[in-house]
Amino acid sequence: MTEPVKEGGRAWLFGDEVDTDVLAPGIYMKGSMEEMASHCLETVDPAFAPGVRPGDIVLAGANFGIGSSREQAAQALTILGIKAVVAKSYGGIFYRNALNFGLLAVTSQADITASPEDRLMVDGEVGKVTNLTTGETWGCDPVPPHLLDMIAAGGLVPSLERKLAAQQVK
Repeated sequence: MTEPVKEGGRAWLFGDEVDTDVLAPGIYMKGSMEEMASHCLETVDPAFAPGVRPGDIVLAGANFGIGSSREQAAQALTILGIKAVVAKSYGGIFYRNALNFGLLAVTSQADITASPEDRLMVDGEVGKVTNLTTGETWGCDPVPPHLLDMIAAGGLVPSLERKLAAQQVK
């Protein structure tokens, strides 16, 4: 098994009730996914989409990704380069979509403290979030191995493609 998040990224901090409408604004549904991603969370933090660097991590409160069943909400984060989301809870459909698109989404009830430029590392296998800037660590719910494998493969479709290709070789 390959751990999906080997190195941390900068922390992006959000509160409770971040819904799919701000993650994937409906006004951009007719455009490309890249265009939609460029507007991800702009009503909450206009610096987010243009400022994200590959490997960055979202740290959020309760009910991250609630709302409509837009799979584009998780996909927008992956297009921008977000590698993991740590939240107190998720909208159920968003959570599954995140995994399906290869985005590590872990829950933690801990009061994780970070500043916007802090670097975080998420270990989904053992269930640990580390603030690499301050050295603080917190627990999070570990992710089952089969889901870690799927995330490491890039999501559900790439994971299934690998499995089918392996079966065809046999």
